[in-house]
Amino acid sequence: MHKSVFPGLLLLALTVFLPQALQAQTKEGWTLRQCIDHALQHNIQIQSQEVTLENAEASLEQAKAQQYPTLNFSSSFGANFHNVSTYNEYMEKTGGVSVSNSIGLNSGLSLYQGGRLRNTVKQSQIQRDASELDVEQSRIDLEISVAQAFLQVLYNHEALDLNRQAEELSARQVSRGEQLFQAGSISRVELSQLKSQHASDQYQTVAAENALENSRLQLKQLLELGLDESFEVRYPDIDDAVVGTPVPDLADVYAEALATLPQMKSSQLGLESADLAVQIAKGAALPSISMNAGISTGYASGTGVTYFDQLGNKLGESLGLNLSLPIFNGKQVRTNVRKAELQQKSARLQDESAKKQLLSTLESVRNDAVSAQQRYFSASAQLAAAAESFRLVTEQFEAGIKNTVELLTEKNNYLSARSQQLQAKYQALLAEKLLDRYMNHPIEL
Repeated sequence: MHKSVFPGLLLLALTVFLPQALQAQTKEGWTLRQCIDHALQHNIQIQSQEVTLENAEASLEQAKAQQYPTLNFSSSFGANFHNVSTYNEYMEKTGGVSVSNSIGLNSGLSLYQGGRLRNTVKQSQIQRDASELDVEQSRIDLEISVAQAFLQVLYNHEALDLNRQAEELSARQVSRGEQLFQAGSISRVELSQLKSQHASDQYQTVAAENALENSRLQLKQLLELGLDESFEVRYPDIDDAVVGTPVPDLADVYAEALATLPQMKSSQLGLESADLAVQIAKGAALPSISMNAGISTGYASGTGVTYFDQLGNKLGESLGLNLSLPIFNGKQVRTNVRKAELQQKSARLQDESAKKQLLSTLESVRNDAVSAQQRYFSASAQLAAAAESFRLVTEQFEAGIKNTVELLTEKNNYLSARSQQLQAKYQALLAEKLLDRYMNHPIEL
């Protein structure tokens, strides 16, 4: 009688446990690509860096403008008050107030600055390009963060399914155990063990629900969604073919990352900027030549000559050429050159460090991908064996050959195998997506 009921329940429970059966979701939600696109469009940090890029563009325009001639207009007006009356050359009384007005137009042009202006423009262009690369790198970093958060939601969702299935199975075991206890097939202690396991599974389900909600909240925050905006993830089907995607060779990943990763391009630009800084500092020791020109006129009251006649009569032009040669300035030039050379050395060390850090990161990610894939397929084989062992022990328990402890041990072994497979699955997926991004491929799922 016992064998005709309990194995049927077990078969139903094992069918529920099949991983692919609960993957498909009919409810529409956000895909990974939609999450990434929304985050890239609304992320505050990226918007802030775009402002920094605009500031660098303004600095570049200013540096270019330093090569052009300057033109300035000036005008001044003054009034003088006297205690006694004054007379002009025609002995006409002019009163106690005299006014004056001067007008000028001046222009200047730097002809030679030891290459500093030209190199400053180049350096500003590099800094502008580096700012643009920083924006691109931030976008990549955000894309990776969203992918990690999205996969964490998927993992926690499947983990919750697993805990709910375990809770449902233990509830059925308790129900069946009560029938066996009434029939005298198991003791009260064994029934209590089944109930204790059910309570433990209930606790784990609550913990898994909290973990899923927290991971969904973290993803929602990355998307800059407000409190009133609803958010639900679309859960895709992930089969063995997706998990077992061939892992690319490390040398290929490293070469592609060096060539395309914005942070590596920015590091290279840092070297060029440091080289130009040395040239700019050395340029301060060279002579500088500039040219200036001006035109001015003025007016003063009390002369008997009209305003516009005075402006024409007092019109004056000037043209000058200036040469400046630094001789001794408290070692300022030499010190600046030394500092620039040290910064140049530091930039080269930082570039080497960035390359080594990138290689170390890629080695770790690739090893994670290979290891996780191997563990996933090993765990899948272990899961199949654990499920069969659990089925056999259940039948033996029904026959009175195995006790409750042995039944619960096999059940926990089965659930542990399923959990290990789940962890390896998402560790492999994450590592694969990271490698895709380092190879300049979009993250898709």
